[in-house]
Amino acid sequence: MFSITVRDHMMIAHSFRGDVFGPAQRLHGATFVVDATFRRRELDSDGIVVDIGAATQELNGILAALNYRNLDDEPDFAGMNTSTEVLCKVVADRLAEKVHGGALGENARGLDSIVVTLHESHVAWASYERSL
Repeated sequence: MFSITVRDHMMIAHSFRGDVFGPAQRLHGATFVVDATFRRRELDSDGIVVDIGAATQELNGILAALNYRNLDDEPDFAGMNTSTEVLCKVVADRLAEKVHGGALGENARGLDSIVVTLHESHVAWASYERSL
């Protein structure tokens, strides 16, 4: 399996519901380093996994819609705990929409999967992998 990874970051505010979250039930901020890994079994006709520039641009656009936002106020997240794991899935699903819509080029339709990893710190992160 071949892969390429592009990286960006986002800064958000949010709070959680549930005793398991302790003090994180209060409004707090988080800065995430975000990696998006694109995978495919065979390289495309250009000898690449996906256009790195297009992948970087689309990841940046998805994160820009979340960056500097209080996710508690965003309708897309109403009634939801925006845990790191949940945000991984949101970003991966939005990237998949871009792939299916052709935003990463026609050859990107041959991708097998996307993995999105959000790094909360240098010692903790979460990932979500989805097929395409």
